[in-house]
Amino acid sequence: MLMQREREQVVAYGNKMVQAGLTTGSGGNLSVLDRRQGLVAIGPSGIDYARVQAEDVVITDLDGSVVAGRWKPSSELSFHLELYRRRGDVNAVVHTHSVYATTMACLHWEIPAVHYLVAFSGDKVPLAPYATFGSRQLADNVAATIGNYNAVLLANHGLVAVGGDMAAAFNVAEEIELVARIYYQCKCIGTPVQVDDAEMARVVEKFADYGQQ
Repeated sequence: MLMQREREQVVAYGNKMVQAGLTTGSGGNLSVLDRRQGLVAIGPSGIDYARVQAEDVVITDLDGSVVAGRWKPSSELSFHLELYRRRGDVNAVVHTHSVYATTMACLHWEIPAVHYLVAFSGDKVPLAPYATFGSRQLADNVAATIGNYNAVLLANHGLVAVGGDMAAAFNVAEEIELVARIYYQCKCIGTPVQVDDAEMARVVEKFADYGQQ
């Protein structure tokens, strides 16, 4: 089966998204890029993650043409492809409807440096302007706003996280949801004190080689 390993990753991490409370049903989407082949494995549109099997995952090229698979690819294929085109360091995209990050997105708030773990994205999580799901405009907004960050909020929609592989992108999505929850809870009680710019610059630098290399 073409891109079997990548298809299996899409299935496994789709189920992890649900188990981690980062989405429900068939909400959100994820993909993996094989840059050598120029092919993307992406989840099918509108099918509950619990029902998706490896053979259901759709393979497209970087122009969005379906190469393998019997289902329509995710309706958000366009922003996945745009991120892969613009960011040579990105080989996986995870889009969630996680509750706290989405709450921030519905308020049209960026997530600032209220906790150093925001460095999984950068010195903040920026906010992309609203556009209809699946639209060309949304793809442009996501790619233009994320810049060199590893996460971006989609106004009135959700979160997009990127990484060099699926594990890294999923980790960004999980950690940013935690920071979003902390930010929400701080705002409920008072005014959060942000980590200053100089410290965030140090943290972001340390994150460049964090963990097992």
